[in-house]
Parts: sequence; C-alpha cells; structure tokens
Amino acid sequence: MATPLTDSERRKQISVRGIAGLGDVAEIKKSFNRHLHFTLVKDRNVATPRDYYFALAHTVRDHLVGRWIRTQQYYYEKDPKRIHYLSLEFYMGRTLQNTMINLGLQNACDEAIYQLGLDLEELEDIEEDAGLGNGGLGRLAACFLDSMASLGLAAYGYGIRYEFGIFNQKISSGWQVEEADDWLRYGNPWEKARPEFMLPVHFYGRVEHTAQGAKWLDTQIVLAMPYDTPVPGYKNNTVNTMRLWSAKAPNDFNLQEFNVGDYIQAVLDRNLAENISRVLYPNDNFFEGKELRLKQEYFVVAATLQDIIRRFKSSKFGCRDPVRTSFETFPDKVAIQLNDTHPALAIPELMRILVDVEKLIWEKAWDVTVQTCAYTNHTVLPEALERWSVHMFEKLLPRHLEIIYEINRRHLDRISAMYPGDWDRLKRMSLIEEGDPKRINMAHLCVVGSHAVNGVARIHSEIVKTTVFKDFYDIEPEKFQNKTNGITPRRWLLLCNPGLADVIAEKIGEEFLTDLYQLKKLLNFIDDDTFIRDVAKVKQENKLKFSVYLEGEYKVKINLDSIFDIQVKRIHEYKRQLLNCLHIITFYNCIKKDPNKQYVPRTVMIGGRNVLLVLLKAAPGYHMAKMIIKLITSVADIVNNDPVVGDRLKVIYLENYRVSLAEKVVPAADLSEQISTAGTEASGTGNMKFMLNGALTIGTMDGANVEMAEEAGEENLFIFGMRVKDVEAMDKTGYNAREYYDRIPELKQVMDQISSGYFSPKQPDLFKDIVNMLMNHDRFKVFADYEAYISSQEKVNDLYKNPREWTKKVIKNIAGSGKFSSDRTIAEYAREIWGVEPSDVKIPPPNEPRE
Repeated sequence: MATPLTDSERRKQISVRGIAGLGDVAEIKKSFNRHLHFTLVKDRNVATPRDYYFALAHTVRDHLVGRWIRTQQYYYEKDPKRIHYLSLEFYMGRTLQNTMINLGLQNACDEAIYQLGLDLEELEDIEEDAGLGNGGLGRLAACFLDSMASLGLAAYGYGIRYEFGIFNQKISSGWQVEEADDWLRYGNPWEKARPEFMLPVHFYGRVEHTAQGAKWLDTQIVLAMPYDTPVPGYKNNTVNTMRLWSAKAPNDFNLQEFNVGDYIQAVLDRNLAENISRVLYPNDNFFEGKELRLKQEYFVVAATLQDIIRRFKSSKFGCRDPVRTSFETFPDKVAIQLNDTHPALAIPELMRILVDVEKLIWEKAWDVTVQTCAYTNHTVLPEALERWSVHMFEKLLPRHLEIIYEINRRHLDRISAMYPGDWDRLKRMSLIEEGDPKRINMAHLCVVGSHAVNGVARIHSEIVKTTVFKDFYDIEPEKFQNKTNGITPRRWLLLCNPGLADVIAEKIGEEFLTDLYQLKKLLNFIDDDTFIRDVAKVKQENKLKFSVYLEGEYKVKINLDSIFDIQVKRIHEYKRQLLNCLHIITFYNCIKKDPNKQYVPRTVMIGGRNVLLVLLKAAPGYHMAKMIIKLITSVADIVNNDPVVGDRLKVIYLENYRVSLAEKVVPAADLSEQISTAGTEASGTGNMKFMLNGALTIGTMDGANVEMAEEAGEENLFIFGMRVKDVEAMDKTGYNAREYYDRIPELKQVMDQISSGYFSPKQPDLFKDIVNMLMNHDRFKVFADYEAYISSQEKVNDLYKNPREWTKKVIKNIAGSGKFSSDRTIAEYAREIWGVEPSDVKIPPPNEPRE
C-alpha cells in the first residue's frame, strides 16, 4: 500500500480548515521570527527544535491574548452568571494544535512553518502533555472547559497547578516503573502567573467563640499563587480562563519560631507549605486518607472561593455602588460545580465565609450555599468514596469541623421529623459515620449541601438513585439528575482524525463540529459505495500511520490486515483487562491447536497506568493491577515470538498511555473494548472517542455503552454478557468461579496455563495471586461473562471478513455519536443545573472596534 499522506500534507487539501490567507501567513512568519529572535539568548546563535516550538507557541498565544482580554471585558460589562468548575484534576494534554484549530489558524500556521522550512507536526510533538489528571475525570474536565468556551458561557476552571503531574510509566521487564513527570522543566508558554491575585489560605489553629461570632485564630498561612491558562472556544473569539493555584510559603513562614537563629532551617522549611501543590496523587476510584491530600482539597477550595467572592463583589452590575454588599443575588450570579467529592469542602468553606466573615444568619447562608453548589458523582465503587477522619479534620480545619457538625445536626433534625424513631435511617444518612475512627462522609455532605446531584450516564444515575443515595433520593427526588458525559469533537475528531473530518465535511458540510447531531445526515449515505470506500480508506491510512509508530516504538511487525483491537484505560479489576487477556490466550490456543485453519488476524493493544499507587502500597487492587500489567506483557512475550502464530496475533502493551498517545490510537482502532462488569463503570468517555472515530464497540451494557447502543442501534455494537439485574441476581445467589472453570474446557486450559507458569517459565508461580483472585474472590465476575465474550469476539471476526458490512456499521456508529458531544452535555448542565443559556454571540476580534 502507498505511504499515507502526513497530517501536514493532508491539511493542505482539507476543506474544514478553510484556505490560509497570504496576509495571515506573512504575519505569522514575521511574528515567529520576532519571537525566535527574543527566545534565543545572545551567546547561542543556533536554534534548537524546542526554540522553534516556543517561538510558534508564543506566536499563536499572541492571537489568544487580545481575545482573552476582550472576553473578560465583555463579562465585566455584561455581568452574566459565571460558572466555576472546581476539579482537583484537569487532564489537558497538549495545547498548541488545539489552540490553532479553535482560533482558525491551523492552515496559516501550517503554511508559514512550511515556508520557513520546518515541520509543524515535529514542533507539535515537542510539547509536553499537561497531565494534571489520572484519567476520565480529569479529561472530562478538559473537554468541559472547551465546550463552555465554545458555547459562550462565562466559565472558569479552578484546580491545582501540580509541579509533577501523573507519573510517566515505563515498562521494565514487563513491570510498571514510575518516573516523575517534570512537565514544567522547560517552562509552559500557555500560562500567565498572576501574583497580584495571590491569596492566603489558613490551616490548623483554634476556634474562639465570641459575642461577634466564631473566630479562627493562630492559623498557619500558605499563599495561593494563581496561574491562568486561556481556554479558547471554537471560532467564536471567546477565551475563558483556567486558573490553577500554586502553593507559596509567606516570607515570614516559620521565621518567628526561629528567633534563636536557625534561619537556614526556617527557609528550608518553606518546602512544607509548598509541597501542597507539588504532586498529583496517582489514585483513581480509590480514597486515601492522607493529610497532604486533604490539604490540597482545602487549598484549592479556599483560594477559589475568595476569588469568586472578590469577583462577585467588584463586578459591574447596573448600579453605582463600588462593591456588592448583599449576598441575596449570589446564586443568581455564581454557580459552583463540584467535580466529584474532592472539592466538597467548598460547602463548609462558603458557609464559614458567609456566617463568620460576612455575618449572614445561618439559615440565609445555608440557602445561598445550597442554591450555588451542585455535585457530580463519578463512581459507585465503595472504596472510592471519600471519608475523612474527624480527628484529622479537627487538627487541620477545626472551624470546618464545627460547621459540618452543625450542618449534620440540622439535617438529622429534619430527617427525624420526617421519620420519627427510624434510627437506622438517621445512621445511614448522617454526614458523620460513627466508629473508630469517626469519619465524615463527603458524598453525603455534597448531596445535602447542593441543589443538584447528577450521575454521568443514564444507567449510572439510576444506580445512584436506587442504591448509593437511595435515602436522599426518597426525600428529595427533584434534586437528582442525569448528565451523560461527552467529548469535544474539535480535539477528538478534527484534531486527531483530519482525514475522517474531511470525508464527513465533504458529505454534510462543517456544521457538525459545533452540532454533532448533524452526523445523523450520514445515514443518507449508508449505501453510497464511494462514501463507504472513503471511510474505509481513511481508517486504513490511520492504521498504516499508527503501525509505523508502533514498529518504531516496540519493534513488532504489524499486520495491516489485522483487526486493531484496543483497550486503553486505567488498569483496574473492574475494567476487566483480565477478561481481554483470557480471550488473547484462548485465541492463541486455537491457532496452536489448528495452525492450518484460516483465522482473522488481530493486533491486540492494551494500555493504561496502574494508578493505585498508595504510599503504603496497601490499596485493594494495587498489587493486582501491577500483576495484570505483568501478565499482559508476559503473554505478549510468548505470543509475539511464537513462529507458529506468525502475524496472525500480536499483543502490544502501550507504554505511558496519555492524551497525546490517545490522539494517535483512537483514529486507528477497529475494535474498542469496553468490557467492565455491568453496573461498575459510571460512564466512560474513551468509548465515545472510539465510536466517533469509526471503531466498533465490544462491550457490556454498562455506563454510556447503553446509550451508545441506543443511538447507533444495538445490532451495530457487539454487546455481550450480564446486565445490571443479572449481576444483582448473582450477588444474591452467589458467584461460583469454579463452576465455570469445571464446565468450560477452553477456560480451564487458559487458567491452567497461567497457573502452571506457561507464560512465566522462569517463575512458575508468578501469577498465583491472579489465579487465586479469579478462582476464589473475584468481585467483578470475569468467568461469568467469559463464554458470552468469546462468542461475541467470534461475531467480530465474522463481520470483519466482510469489509463492506463492517464499514456500514462503522458509518452507523459515527452517525449515532452526535449525542456524545460535550457541547450537548454542557448545554444540559447550563440549562438544567446552572440556570444559564448557551450563547452563540461572537465577541468582536481584537482588530475590530467594540460596539
């Protein structure tokens, strides 16, 4: 097959980006050369590729800044309700290409860089991923920021500027090894430090109750320094702000304690304060009660609320007062969305400010707080729910503990009035869990202190109502909502798959980039041979391009006719990478048993980090996730080097899976593995990315898979296995793994191979813990879905033999993916939770006069 066009060559012939104006190209070249001149230090005349990247980044940033300033002026004058999205994670990935696309500069930059004798793709590859998140939750926050700007909402993302993001994963002898992610090593051209908005955050101390109210005294102060990153909307000149806080020690930090003369130690101890923003905790779906983590959670909340209230008081609002003094209108002007329970302290902190500082009466302050805050739940796994020890709270945040106790007292008084004598219900619904130690249930705090509680897929939101928060739903059903997650089509189609974007644009125009439901029009071309051929050709080109990358990285020869079968997500038992592994070995055994039979070849790729990296390595599942990675790599070693198998089956563990790698993986996938146990995956967003980019899904009826099957037609996905009701029934009767092992010969063979050391000949009992878990205490019931999964994989093979029918299903999936735009999700949040309307107003660009 011919070498595919590079993305750079392709862009020159792509309609969706428009034609670059010669004036734009000349202006960009001039700006680039100016920045390059100032980037290079006087004693260094030769530019490095990184110098070129920074020159281009600053050139593009110049186009952002004017729009950024304009947008903020516009918000000041119009005084819209402002949305504040609080998240401990923002998994942004790279910024350069996304910014060029959203500003409509990509073609002009491409042409300018080409004329300068450079390669745009090579420069883009120099940028470090901003990996300030573990996985889905942080990436969702990033997509939401893009959509809020693209929908013209006055929105701010608030989080922590971690010095070290999610660790870099190296695979050494099949084991995961973690390396620090020093992503700021070379500087970050996209952020602007704002020391003028630095704010104090208090910890420790004591509370004194006076006639004037409660006073929090003798605290330790840490300063929160904001760093602002512009977030451009898609071609609407709106540029919103992501404000990330960095911890700084005040100049007098600890010096008063060292008047005996240990000045050096006092200065060194500043690190204790600055550690707060040093590193992202690598945990996902697991709660770890470390004091530093609680400090991080309060740090972001305390700084953010001061910022929100400052802005609320000083905004222009149609009267002549220099500042707002009444908080009556606060919920009309401010929305705070809590991305999971991590920023839950916003609720008691807002109460502390309103009651202790602003002197509102409790009832009024509580009303304002509840009307302002809303909570998104992201998981139903019990080990993930945050429960902080009362003792730790008492030491670190004594005033907040008092406030939480008072919230709980009033909450329980209300419940006992509704259900007199129902002590079990009071115990279940309390914010404080009795025991040793006593704990604060942060999810209960979020539910009680918010006016809206939402899950992130329809099935998940139902589970939230019927199990996790059933008691709360019974008394306030109107509070509970569903907001099915989405992804931004700009990054996850136009940026990562320009070939497919172009093929679609040729058929239905370009409006789908801001209204993904337009993809339904593709159903008109379901039997159009030219369109079928074009879609298949794009996929093949993406596979060829990705295979070149894989062969370079992993030295494995890829069969381009094979199914690219991909499972990329965090390594966790509930996501069932082990089920995938059992299928790989089953297929391997089939080839070995009958090597002369015709098989549909496969390249199976699995990627993701074990993020259960607790300090004591004691998390349930930490050891198992570590062993799962080792098993996959060990199976790959045997399979990939077996001459009998040849190129009919290859297994690759994708090292250091991250946003920039996802942008390569997703367009090349044929089959997307979404195989969690029904009822465990809240939503998923990787499933949506693969669907939009023309992969077919093999999956359980879990998370957003349910709605994907509904939108595309269940017959156009490979749905298998137990449904939620089947899992619940099995929980009642009991799950017996041995019954499946004894009954299914293929499964028995696979398990015997793993346990006898077939895949670990030098350490025959290496995988005994995996075998023991699967046989004796598998919470996620892998064997129960094994037969259905293998059978479904056979259907995948059968369909893949018929390329035309396969591609028709691909088109139906793409056409059905309109619902899964984060623009739709955010429009629903805006209307149904925040009480604002998306706007298609285009702010005039900087070169045009304002009205």
